[in-house]
Amino acid sequence: MITLDKIFKPKSIAVIGATPKRGTIGHQLLQNILHFGFNGMLFPVNPNYQYVNSIKCYPSVLSIPDPVDLAIIVVRKELVAHVADQCGEKGVGGLVILSAGFKEVGGEGIKREEEIVQLQKRYGFRIIGPNCMGISNSDPNVRLNGTFAPMEPGDGSLAFMTQSGALGVAILLAVQKRNLGISHFVSVGNKVDVGGDDLLEYWGNDPRVRVMGLYLESFGDPRRFTELSKKITRHKPVIVVKSGRTAAGSRAASSHTGQLAGLDIAVDALLRQCGVIRVSTLEEMMDLVLALNKNPLPKGGRVCILTNAGGPAIMATDAAVSEGLTMASLSDATCDRLGAFLPEEASLNNPVDMIASAGPDEYGKSLEVILEDDGVDIVLIVFVPPMLVEPREVMKKVAEARIKHNKPVYAVLMAEDRYYDEIPRRFDNAPPMYRFPESAVRAIASVNRYRQWCERPTGTVTTFASGDASVENIVHRQQQAGGGYLPPWDVNRVLGAYGFPVCKCEYVPKGEGVASAAEKVGFPMVLKAQGKDIIHKSDLGGVIVDIRNKKTLREAKAKMDKNLKAAGVWDRVDGFLIQEMAKPGKEVILGMTMDEKFGPLLMFGMGGTYVEVLKDITFRVMPVTDVDAHEMVREIRSYPLLEGVRGDERVDIEFIEESIQRLAQLVNDLPDITELDMNPVVITPDRAKCRVVDGRIRVAAPKANTNES
Repeated sequence: MITLDKIFKPKSIAVIGATPKRGTIGHQLLQNILHFGFNGMLFPVNPNYQYVNSIKCYPSVLSIPDPVDLAIIVVRKELVAHVADQCGEKGVGGLVILSAGFKEVGGEGIKREEEIVQLQKRYGFRIIGPNCMGISNSDPNVRLNGTFAPMEPGDGSLAFMTQSGALGVAILLAVQKRNLGISHFVSVGNKVDVGGDDLLEYWGNDPRVRVMGLYLESFGDPRRFTELSKKITRHKPVIVVKSGRTAAGSRAASSHTGQLAGLDIAVDALLRQCGVIRVSTLEEMMDLVLALNKNPLPKGGRVCILTNAGGPAIMATDAAVSEGLTMASLSDATCDRLGAFLPEEASLNNPVDMIASAGPDEYGKSLEVILEDDGVDIVLIVFVPPMLVEPREVMKKVAEARIKHNKPVYAVLMAEDRYYDEIPRRFDNAPPMYRFPESAVRAIASVNRYRQWCERPTGTVTTFASGDASVENIVHRQQQAGGGYLPPWDVNRVLGAYGFPVCKCEYVPKGEGVASAAEKVGFPMVLKAQGKDIIHKSDLGGVIVDIRNKKTLREAKAKMDKNLKAAGVWDRVDGFLIQEMAKPGKEVILGMTMDEKFGPLLMFGMGGTYVEVLKDITFRVMPVTDVDAHEMVREIRSYPLLEGVRGDERVDIEFIEESIQRLAQLVNDLPDITELDMNPVVITPDRAKCRVVDGRIRVAAPKANTNES
């Protein structure tokens, strides 16, 4: 397949649909290519003109006498397939199709798009679009602005992709406003060929690209995205704005895991595992791009705040602590050096408050001293300009001081708008500047988390011995029977085969006595109602615990029968489960649900009856490594309870980590399982006493046979 160089580094371009008519896309596009200074041959194509803008115009791409690397197409939707076919005949390597009226409009548009897809398969050219606003590459050897945007992309190290053409203009404006530059800009439109995965791979190998930004509305191939981004983010940050956070899942789910999972949770889990930085807004993205372009990565998360105003410094401190950053402790030597030239009223603790009279010299000297402190990783300057202090002079001194040290410096400048434009253009080494403390701290925290990702071990996928090969037959048999939930004894077989400590149990069909089963299990025990459609048994009075002798067993059985009849579910009861009583401990949940796009989605959290209320859970997509399992356990809010508080003993956390990895192996080995819950799993300090108290496994229905008879 042809590489993307034909699109991003063309030596010749045909603009098919170029026109001298002002106010049209064909005119604006040609003007943008000319004004940006494209370093190659340019061929306008339009059968209605001999010349466009004093450049010879050709009736079709086939009539161009020279080779054509890239065709940018802006013709009526009905003509696009014909033009693309001619491009294939000509041997054009890349197509950027700006024309709209395809899949996005439905109906005939879908058929038109399929024609383009078939032509791409026949000729092998690469396609961006259709329904996009174009591409740009600011490389001095190329100088291509193949968009119809009203502004030019400045030269820089940010490569940006958007699925929304309308947002493309907003992005280019935001970049221009912050005095940042663009290495590449791509509006992918309907993504019939080139998508985010292709661009990640291409930009990952481009030394001019330092930061990548993506605006995504949907994923193409999540597994390829995972594989690529895990490698790329180790040396280049990738920032994503993903829309659709509030979209509700369309399918009904009966397991805890299925009810708690949703598309956005899957996206969050995927991006977290790949080291991709997810932000909520384009403004956040620009704040972060500014930080990553202007600063080196920190060596740690210890922040020192240098200010001339107490209020904003307190706000910055609160934000830093809330974001998980550490307020640096300045050494005695640093405090002594600061005290030698700052006024007596200044506060030398962190935040360092130089008071309102601080000017350029105080900011410059203080910054140098603080940057030389080994206990400081990051410096945040807060400057509220008093009447007699010129902000440009302060930032000049800051710029001079920061270049002497390889530590990140950020600035909150609470001044007039004009300074945000003037200072970066005037001082190349000016720090990234923000209007408010919270914005700066949010960017600092995101960069620090990215730094932690870069230092994070890659981890390994552990394989455990599976002691019962017949579990595949159990799942297959259930699938052939129409799918649905496995009976509890088969659940225990499957979980036991993968090393989960299940409770000893005996099943008693409805209408039979429970005494003989109780003798096999032993006291104390638990009595549970069983039925294919009975899901949350405890809500119906279908679970009675701590049964200690035969008498209380008879009483419990009578009580449960009454409860189930009162709840109106007696006819749905198939039988009863006699189960050993687990030792007391902390209750957690382990689960999996199958996401249509992302595959198996693993869940861990605090379990029990309140799991759906408290929602103290975390998710991962496959594959799950030992490092992922370690992080999952520590991500939940209740993790300190597992470590032990108020005299409680620490539970076997390593057993939980191992169980997450065993679950990952189970769902990988048995792909026809669509939902799985182990809730609660009782975790104690002694691994031998840990137990899976309740488990549910749902098997997919048999796949439809698509073979024609």
